[in-house]
Amino acid sequence: MDVSRNMGTVDRAIRAIVGICLIALAFIGPQTAWGWIGLIPLATAVVGVCPAYIPLGLKTCAK
Repeated sequence: MDVSRNMGTVDRAIRAIVGICLIALAFIGPQTAWGWIGLIPLATAVVGVCPAYIPLGLKTCAK
C-alpha cells in the first residue's frame, strides 16, 4: 500500500489550527482531557497523511 501525502496545504493548515486550539483547551479552557484530542489533527497536519482519506480515495493535495 502506497501511503503518500494526501492532504493539501489548506487542509493541513486548517487541521494544525484546529489541533492547536483543541490542545489549548486543555490548558486555558475548561481544562479537561478532551482537549488532548487535538493531537490527532495536529499530527495528521505535520505528517501530511490522513488515514481516513485512504479507504475513501480522497486527496486534497495538488497532483
